[in-house]
Amino acid sequence: MPFGWGTNASVYEGPQAPGRVVMHVDMDCFYASVELRRRPELVGVPMFVGGATRGVVLSATYEARQYGVASGMPTTTARRLCPQLVAIPPDFDTYQEVSAGVVAIFESVSPHVEVTSIDEAFCDITGAIHGFGSAAAVGEYVRSLVADEQRIGCSVGIGPSKFVAKLASKQAKPDGLRVVEPDDVIAFLHPLPVEALWGVGEATSGRLHQLGLRTVADLAYVPKTTLVRAFGPHQGSMLADLAWGRDTSRVVATTREHSIGSSETFGRDTDDPARVRVELLRMADRTASRVRAAGMVGRTVVLGLRLSDFTDLTRSVTLPSPTDVTGEIHAAVVRLFDGLALQRARIRKVGVRLQGLVEADAAYQQFTLDAPDRGWREAEEAMDRAIRRYGPKAVQRATLTRHVPTIDQGGLKDA
Repeated sequence: MPFGWGTNASVYEGPQAPGRVVMHVDMDCFYASVELRRRPELVGVPMFVGGATRGVVLSATYEARQYGVASGMPTTTARRLCPQLVAIPPDFDTYQEVSAGVVAIFESVSPHVEVTSIDEAFCDITGAIHGFGSAAAVGEYVRSLVADEQRIGCSVGIGPSKFVAKLASKQAKPDGLRVVEPDDVIAFLHPLPVEALWGVGEATSGRLHQLGLRTVADLAYVPKTTLVRAFGPHQGSMLADLAWGRDTSRVVATTREHSIGSSETFGRDTDDPARVRVELLRMADRTASRVRAAGMVGRTVVLGLRLSDFTDLTRSVTLPSPTDVTGEIHAAVVRLFDGLALQRARIRKVGVRLQGLVEADAAYQQFTLDAPDRGWREAEEAMDRAIRRYGPKAVQRATLTRHVPTIDQGGLKDA
């Protein structure tokens, strides 16, 4: 059933912005999942990220959670619950890189992305549904890209509001998708415990229980005036609205630097220029795809390298005309790479970024007289459509399919 609005006006007025579709994405056990990418021997083992003997648990795998280990718990308590627990020290630089790569995936679907923490975000995907065919297709596309590019799982919830979408993503855990249609909001919400509602913590839930209110359905049929007297005008009104799924809060796009890019860390440092050029092609292709998805073009191409000793090198060049074509971006970064003359220096990470972005429809592009009517831009747009419909591996460049992918540390998008 397509997203539409069927309401029962006698009990449910619905949000004030009909037709909106909001996606909430939550990265499952984020820090722990990132660590498992480079420690596959720990898959299936109770593990947490945090101090080995002191401090708190920052993130724990589901195997550890089965013993009662939870985020924010003191390490000593966690070890009492699960003596065989494996501790991994945190690597926040890597987590930030992966998070930025995940956000770049969200922003390739919609420009309206509200990043709420390092491991979750809201996206208003109302405008994206036409291109994908359905809200579920958008969610599956995002989950597939996160799995392919970042090699971690995420849970996706989709609904007519931020509130419903977030609850749906929680029910989708782990690594699942839940779509709640507008007509199904009440049936979705009312069986839930009152603790599921925003703003209902231990103190509020205790007071609700004292009133005999344990489910959202119990709360929904209490007159709003009664809730306002019991909890005050703000909280009482909010409880009454949320019990019927009424949430008019908007997805507020996170402000970022006007550029789009991708970066990737090799599984092992390399001094092979040919391999570096191939990875630069992969990053140029990914960056160009994200630029086209955003409806932008850019003139300044930036090459980023991190050497094995963690020295960072950055070079840039401004093209004569704005572009969103992989070949043009790749040619520019290869020229920049060759100009460095690194003489077999070992390289840890490569990145490609396009800056100076402007809307494609408004950009002036200077074409040569012998330019064909249709070229690489049209071919890549067709590839984009195939990938949106059939998944991230539907169409790939032959050069890239002959090389084993590296350990991806994220496509960094700062736009």
